[in-house]
Amino acid sequence: MRSTQIRSTFLDFFTSRDHREVPSSPLIPSDPTLLLANAGMNQFKPYFLGEVTPEYPRATTIQKCARTSDIDNVGRTNRHATFFEMMGNFSFGDYFKTDAIAYAWELLTQGYNLEKDRLWITVYEDDDEAEQLWRKIGVPAERIQRLGMEDNYWSMGVPGPCGPCSEVNYDRGPAFGREGGPAIDGERYVEIWNLVFMQYQRGEGDKKGNFPILGELAQQSIDTGLGLDRLAAILQDVENVCTTDLLRPTLNTVRELAGRDYPGSDEEKVSFQVVTEHARSIAYLIADGVLPSKDGRGYVLRRLMRRAIRHARLLGIDQPVLAPATASVIANLGDVWPELTDQANLIEQVVTAEEESFTRTLAQGTRLLNATITRTRESRSGSLPGETAFELADTYGFPLELTVEAAHDAGLTVDEDRFATLLDEQRKRAKTGGKAKTADALRRQDTYRELSAHLPRTDFLGYEHLTAEVTVLGLISGGAVTTSAPEGSDIEFVLDRSPFYAEAGGQVGDTGTLRTEDGTLLRITDTRYGLEGFRVHSARVLEGELRTGARGEAAVDADRRKGLMRSHSATHILHAVVRATLGNHARQQGSLVESDRLRFDFAHFSAVTPDQLAQIEAAVNGHVLDDPAVRAWHADRAEAEAAGAIALFGEKYGDTVRIVDIGDFSRELCGGTHVAHGSQVGAFRLLSEGSIGSNLRRIEALTGHGTLRNQDTERRLLDEVSALLGTRPKDAPETLRKRLDALSAAQQELARLRETELRSRAQQLAASARKVAGGQIVTQKVTDLGPDELRTLAAHTADLLNGGHAVVVFATGHTGKAHLAAAVTRSLHDTGIQASQILTAAARSVGGGAGGKGTVASAGGRRTEALDQALAIATEDAARVLER
Repeated sequence: MRSTQIRSTFLDFFTSRDHREVPSSPLIPSDPTLLLANAGMNQFKPYFLGEVTPEYPRATTIQKCARTSDIDNVGRTNRHATFFEMMGNFSFGDYFKTDAIAYAWELLTQGYNLEKDRLWITVYEDDDEAEQLWRKIGVPAERIQRLGMEDNYWSMGVPGPCGPCSEVNYDRGPAFGREGGPAIDGERYVEIWNLVFMQYQRGEGDKKGNFPILGELAQQSIDTGLGLDRLAAILQDVENVCTTDLLRPTLNTVRELAGRDYPGSDEEKVSFQVVTEHARSIAYLIADGVLPSKDGRGYVLRRLMRRAIRHARLLGIDQPVLAPATASVIANLGDVWPELTDQANLIEQVVTAEEESFTRTLAQGTRLLNATITRTRESRSGSLPGETAFELADTYGFPLELTVEAAHDAGLTVDEDRFATLLDEQRKRAKTGGKAKTADALRRQDTYRELSAHLPRTDFLGYEHLTAEVTVLGLISGGAVTTSAPEGSDIEFVLDRSPFYAEAGGQVGDTGTLRTEDGTLLRITDTRYGLEGFRVHSARVLEGELRTGARGEAAVDADRRKGLMRSHSATHILHAVVRATLGNHARQQGSLVESDRLRFDFAHFSAVTPDQLAQIEAAVNGHVLDDPAVRAWHADRAEAEAAGAIALFGEKYGDTVRIVDIGDFSRELCGGTHVAHGSQVGAFRLLSEGSIGSNLRRIEALTGHGTLRNQDTERRLLDEVSALLGTRPKDAPETLRKRLDALSAAQQELARLRETELRSRAQQLAASARKVAGGQIVTQKVTDLGPDELRTLAAHTADLLNGGHAVVVFATGHTGKAHLAAAVTRSLHDTGIQASQILTAAARSVGGGAGGKGTVASAGGRRTEALDQALAIATEDAARVLER
């Protein structure tokens, strides 16, 4: 059974049983506690926690998942992967264990025709109910095993919903391992389906992985995950996930690049699978908006890339590997996952640039490693320092395995214990900062959750109205739910209805006022979502005391909102223009929409040229002047995608989406506020464009009044410059150019005259040289030279004395500091004398140090009163040098 049929069989089975088919969420999750989507239930987390009431009690998905916890097992087992499609069915307070188990058994044994006597079951150690349900359905007791928390208790790895689970495992036969069931051998008895009985909420775990159970969820729910790769390997009767139809074309590409057959030796087999499997992960991550960087999810992507490149080199592939490997992923899976095809150019350019960069990194790291190996051998030490291995990995991205391998070839070991210590220290530093932020976010969410448990969702009126009669439903002060807030306090509150837009989609939250019927006045400083769909207003009580239940009028800052609408519509227009100018790969990666100002991040691989920037600005203004209609409409997600609406990376959309059209050139999914006609954007002014990361660019621009204010400022500056030049504004550039040219010529002439004067002065000083034993000395205190000219004068004077051994020492006080310069003739330098030796002691007397190599040196310090003494010391040292 091919993977396409495996997917359709799964979805058909559950949709026929009243499950709503829900599209996969992006790999970039909306959950701030997660780096990447790692399970099918991620997008349903608010449903399990009771934060949001789902539109449907049952759902089924095929979710894209990325996990790197088992990255080292890829290729070394038959079943592990860093990217996989998780097929799942979900119940939100509807059915529980009985139906979940019955559905799984029916689909596996009838839908996929798996042999019943090859299916083994594991249940949580104290889950008697689950075991009885499996036995009732026909699974004999000897094929049911009880396992503990590590194996049969599921959570996302962070605080959130959790519960005991039951896993269905398939016996692949004695060729794959030992007898005894899943508790004995996970390779032979491969886990294919995990049924999670979502009952509890967990808190933050400790260092050992233990976590507290905070209590029961509001309702018992079901979350299951059936791994497509593993099931495909069984149904297609192939050895591992890389030889299924999901990855076989990519494996063949890697094999062709290597010029050898798979699997080869055991280590070659691992490398073949690593390159193949990682290529798929890389393609999906980039398609969903992840770009390589030094931290976060970007680091996960970079690590996968570098690991794939390293294993390609181990296979003898010296040519680029990531571009052809990811291209095969796109060709094979692009029909099922169209984002791969849509982002094909982006994927190719990102992997090509990263591979070129890492190839140079490998070369740099190899040079440092070779130098360290040489020093280690010369020191007769048998072990390469852990500090060096860590620097290679941390600074150069040079894998520890490569360092160990190179050291082994040189007859050395690596201090891996020290490396592990340094790595652990680095991880702890990163984790400490992240934990504080996560803990604060969780505390705030707990407060919001407490409030939202008994409050309805706010009715948003802001698309049509900027004022509204409202009722205060809930108050938060000092992080805790309260019923009143006195004058002067900073609070958060929830309304029954609100015209205030909550920060989302790049658009910042609205500000404004709330005045209650009893005269209490609040200044609203921000509006955002505390939980999904739960709108929270931040404010300061300016007058009176606010109480829950108070009624009054909420008013949005109208001028600020108009500026936000101008900027948001301009962002959509800019997005369309950037893609038209640079290519479809230049999709929005993030934005900040402020009043009459915007920031727009997009994928691109080089600086945008001045001509392109001018073209972009002109095109945006051209669209604005054409005054296109701006229209918002609603449709289901499939209809919107069929209509060509662009969905932005990292944004979460429901089944029904809002689409914003601007003319016939821009169509995006968007919940933000917009102008009614394009001309209301006003003038658009592009301020800057630059890099903010690998393959990521940023444009900053002004709109509306922001552009007008900027133009007024520039006009005043031009008028001021014109007045200083005594010319008209239009003639100012040419006049200034001529004056700068004249100034440059004058400076060059002055420098020439100064050089002539210094040479003439050097001749006079050289003529005053006094003879001492072994040569000549010239010393002089001058008052009209800076430190650079002092050095030049000393060098010229020494050049005139080059017929023998001579030392020149000059001193001056300049801008409140003492300066000395010394020069020695070439013949004296050839005997091993450095000019800096003459000034070492003298520099200390003025409170400084001497510097310089060769025939010229300088010194300086703050003690100008000791300048005469320093000159005398230098003169004595010069004489001693010559006498030797």
